Amino acid sequence: MNAALIINNVHMQSSDGAHFERRNPAGSAVVTIAAAGTVTDANKAVESAARAFSSWSQTSPVERRRILLAAADCLEAKMETISTTMAAEIGASAMWSALNVSLAAQLFREAAGLTTQVTGETIPSNRPGVLSMTIRQPVGVVLSIAPWNGPIFLGARAIAYPIACGNTVVFRGSELSPATHSLLVEAFLEGGLPPGVLNLVFNAPAAAPDVIDALVNHPAVRRVNFTGSTRVGRIIAEKAGRALKRCLLELGGKAPLVVLDDADISAAVNASIFGSFMYQGQICMTTERIVVDETVADKFVEMFAQRASALSVGDPTADPSIVVGPVIDARSGSRINELIRDAVAKGAVLVAGGYAEGAVQLPTILDRCAPDMAIYDEETFGPVTIVVRVRGVEEAVRVANDTQYGLAAAVFGKDAYRAFQVASRIEAGSVHVNGPTVQNEPQAPYGGMKASGFGKFDGRAVIDEFTELKWLTIEAPEQGYPI
Repeated sequence: MNAALIINNVHMQSSDGAHFERRNPAGSAVVTIAAAGTVTDANKAVESAARAFSSWSQTSPVERRRILLAAADCLEAKMETISTTMAAEIGASAMWSALNVSLAAQLFREAAGLTTQVTGETIPSNRPGVLSMTIRQPVGVVLSIAPWNGPIFLGARAIAYPIACGNTVVFRGSELSPATHSLLVEAFLEGGLPPGVLNLVFNAPAAAPDVIDALVNHPAVRRVNFTGSTRVGRIIAEKAGRALKRCLLELGGKAPLVVLDDADISAAVNASIFGSFMYQGQICMTTERIVVDETVADKFVEMFAQRASALSVGDPTADPSIVVGPVIDARSGSRINELIRDAVAKGAVLVAGGYAEGAVQLPTILDRCAPDMAIYDEETFGPVTIVVRVRGVEEAVRVANDTQYGLAAAVFGKDAYRAFQVASRIEAGSVHVNGPTVQNEPQAPYGGMKASGFGKFDGRAVIDEFTELKWLTIEAPEQGYPI
């Protein structure tokens, strides 16, 4: 597969002709050759977006809506190709690929509906005869940076919402999923986006600092949205802060799933299996901590371990029915192994799975984990979750909040009122009672707190992220002044 830069709706190679390779995480085969964009290419993409902004910002809501709805159809038509590409580039199961496309298409349609929701309000004035109001206007060029782990869905929200609000976009695709991100951009272009409204750039890993610097600091870029690790998010925020540019950050997580003493254990296990092991646990919302009341812990752990051990593991390019594929690369497997070794050495009990072999990691559960273990708060980003046993509601809330992260959480309990009270006390951007930590609906605001970032994708809240709020008044030209 090949992945070119797309600037002004033209597919092109990098200015110096360089490229880089993406290899299958389960082996060494080259699956994609991508154009390695340069600073020159980055600047060219921004300039294209800046030129297109003057006309695109003036398009009617109905025209933006028409294109987004068409793009949703185009994306769904690529389902089979996207599934094959995601399996090859990032080890995604057919289930994860289908979920990505389905959620992204829903998001496109939700964004289409938002085009007529970009509204202002009238404000009472203390001066007679003055019409005072607020309006929302597009901000300009938006730099959107999305990761490899949910390349279609996370890329879609990084692009569709700014465009729906009348902005133009430079999309910096991931070097780990270049062909997949190309397919996403193609769906937008096939939907009818005019030249320059959406531009795609890639870069080789070593060139990332220079290319990102050029993109963030370009005068035409007015907003930055980034989804990825907290470590890189801090860097992006610092760069944007120095350039006085607002950014939207959705970063790492260590999502807790709290199992209260009256929980439906079978239901909690089902949600934990899905939340912990969907796409090898490489989702920002992944259930990485099970906080379970000691009175039901033995039963929960036994059922959870049995279910995890029965999940199919392998290479989804060879068998599309595989549930748990490889992690993104062997380095990730080595990192996870260090976390497991540290936890076991400090008293954790390995009740399912084990150590990674290269990029192959079995669904793994560590019971009786404690705060002195690195895995207690460090994001594993793999098919590994921990169980922390607690005594009562107060300790459950304390442990759920005992983390630097605050992205997603869940609470299981038959007493819905008590479970709701627990959910309201958990420090996370989204908390679900009797549901999994991994879920998203494009009509609901999504984002984190603490080290999980700030700002909101999805829902009406996203309009604030990608528009400027302006105060306007209409006054009588002949009026008195004190001087």
